[in-house]
Amino acid sequence: MIDVIALRFGSIALLAVAPCLLAGATQAQTALAAARKILISGSSTVYPFSKAAIEAYASRSGKAASFRAEAVGTSAGFRQFCSKTTVVTAASRPINTKELASCKANGVRFLELPVAFDAITVVVNPSNSFAQEISTAQLRTLWERKAQNKVTSWNQVNPTWPNIPIRLCGPGTDSGTYDTFNKAINGNESNSRQDYTASEDDNVLVKCVAQDPNALGYFGFDYYQANRSRLRALAVNGLRGSVIPSVNSVQTSRYLPLSRPLFFYVNDQALKSDPTLRSMIVATLEQGVKVSQKAGVIPLQDSTYRLVTNKLYRNVLGSAFGGKLPIGLTVGQVLERSFDEHKKPQFR
Repeated sequence: MIDVIALRFGSIALLAVAPCLLAGATQAQTALAAARKILISGSSTVYPFSKAAIEAYASRSGKAASFRAEAVGTSAGFRQFCSKTTVVTAASRPINTKELASCKANGVRFLELPVAFDAITVVVNPSNSFAQEISTAQLRTLWERKAQNKVTSWNQVNPTWPNIPIRLCGPGTDSGTYDTFNKAINGNESNSRQDYTASEDDNVLVKCVAQDPNALGYFGFDYYQANRSRLRALAVNGLRGSVIPSVNSVQTSRYLPLSRPLFFYVNDQALKSDPTLRSMIVATLEQGVKVSQKAGVIPLQDSTYRLVTNKLYRNVLGSAFGGKLPIGLTVGQVLERSFDEHKKPQFR
């Protein structure tokens, strides 16, 4: 009788403990799933595309918890990628020479996949009534290193503009946008003044301009698109005359030199060994136009996404840019270079 009572109490105890065990197991499974998430880290400009790609893949595959996106800046993203901390990085510029060397030293082989285009957009506050366009020469007057603490008012950029202070808002030094803008405008990736509100978070820059009538800033087209009611884009007088940034002006190669390709860099070994990663990348390229439109970036043509998918299937490794930052290339020139399979061996 005692044994029966003991057995009953033991059963009751087990039943009481079971929910706790189940809850613990569920929590452990959730933690394990979170740990297994594939991180797409890097450019803040590409972040909306990465996020839209994850959402599109989750809706089609049901694997909502497989990926997450993070905006840390292109340079920080490459540091993670080349040290094998991540297997996918989102970049708003091609990989540079130093990063190529780091990847090679760590045995990281990769595919360089163009996923969209961007227009680096120069914006002002909507209450600004005098600035409608700005030339590349005026942008250099404003943003080059020697302008620091010297060019501080609007009339110093254009004598027809008022003599009032100008507040500048721009990407930080880990940003690919910072690199591309300074190479295109100032001739060198590091030739920039530093006395401005800087952030790798483009939402901070949007707020910086939106809240100050005297502000001017620059960042990716997608953040301008998402905040049109709070910002006004300036036409840029560049290689093809005075052109306003738009999907059409980038796709027709008129918004130069401030248009640029956006990339996913994918670890080759991970791509071969992880079916979920490969499935997601293929699905993103197949839905490239829709993903780009949802993210507010400038899509490639459907036919071009098919070419990029072919590059993936043919496993064309390495960078097509040899560590150099291309400026003023048309969409066609970037893509032609990207698919060049006759690259020098050190860039494969």
